[in-house]
Amino acid sequence: MSETTNTEQYFLALDEGAETIQKAEDILYLEALGIMGETLFLQEAPAHLAGEIKTSLNKSMKKLPAEVHREEVRRAMQLAILKGMKEATQPHHTLTPDAVSLFIGYLVEKMLSKETEEPLVLLDPATGAGNLMTAVLNQVSKEAHFIGAEPDETLLKLAYVNANLQEHKVDLFHQDSVAAKAVDNVHAVISDLPVGYYPDDNTAKEFKTGAESGHTYVHHLLIEQSIRHVREGGFLVFLVPNTLFQTEQADKLQPLLKEDADIYALLQLPQTMFKSKEAGKSILVLRRKKQGIIPPKQALLAELPSFTREASLADMMKRISQWFDDHL
Repeated sequence: MSETTNTEQYFLALDEGAETIQKAEDILYLEALGIMGETLFLQEAPAHLAGEIKTSLNKSMKKLPAEVHREEVRRAMQLAILKGMKEATQPHHTLTPDAVSLFIGYLVEKMLSKETEEPLVLLDPATGAGNLMTAVLNQVSKEAHFIGAEPDETLLKLAYVNANLQEHKVDLFHQDSVAAKAVDNVHAVISDLPVGYYPDDNTAKEFKTGAESGHTYVHHLLIEQSIRHVREGGFLVFLVPNTLFQTEQADKLQPLLKEDADIYALLQLPQTMFKSKEAGKSILVLRRKKQGIIPPKQALLAELPSFTREASLADMMKRISQWFDDHL
C-alpha cells in the first residue's frame, strides 16, 4: 500500500473534522469546513462544542503531517472545498481550476518581475474561497500583500482560513466590489470574475459599462472598477467568458478598454476544461494606460493546448514568456 502524501493527510484531517462538525451543528459542509480550518489554525476546537466533539477534532488534528508546504495546504483545502461545492452548489460557488490558478500565478510573476517596490499590493475583487489568491501568492517571488473582497460570507470565511493556514498576509473584506470602493493604486488586479447580471441597476448606471436598460453584466462592472483601482501602468489579469466581446453589452465595454487600458493578451483555455462550449473561458491580460508606456502593436492571442499535453504546453509557455520579455 502506497504512503499517503502530505496533501492527502491534510485533506483527511480537514474532511474528517468538517464532517464531525457538520453532523454536530447541522450545517452545510462548507460552513463546517470553515470552522475546522480555523480549528487547525488555532490548534484548538471551538469552546461551544460538546466534549466528545472536541475529542474527535483533536484526534483529527493529530493526523496532520509534521511538516507541510503552502501548496500542499492549498491543494488539500481545494479538495475539501470541491467536495463541499458538490453537496450544495450555488451558481456563484465555483472554484478556479487548479491548472488555471497555477498558470495565472506564472503570468503574474512574469509581469511583476520588473517591479522594484515591495511589498507588492495585489487585489482580487471577487476572492471566492481564496484558491486563486493563494495560488498566486505561492508563486510570486517578491513579498506581496493581497487584498480580497467577497460578498458571500461562507466563501469569505474559507478564504480567510485558506490564507491563515498558508501563512499569507491578506486583508479580506465582506463586501460587494461593484458598490463598495476598494483600495486604490494596487500593483495588479487578479480575479476569476463572476459571470452574470448585477441586480442593482441604479449602482450600475454610475458606470461607463452600465446598460441603457435592464441589468448589466457584473463582470463588465468589475473590470471597470478594477481599472480604477490599479495604478497607472499596472496589470489586470482576469478569467472571463470566451464571449466577452461578442455579447449585446460588448459595445459598452470596448470603448472603456480603448480609453483606459490596453489589451496585452487574450489566452483561450482548452475546451476540454469546460462542460460546454458556452461555458468556455479565457485569460484576459490588461494594462492600465500610463504616459510613456508604449503598448504592443498587436495583443498576444492564443489558444492554449490541453494542460495534459505537457510538451505542447511547455512550448506554448516558452513562447508566451518570450512575448512578455519582448513587450514589458
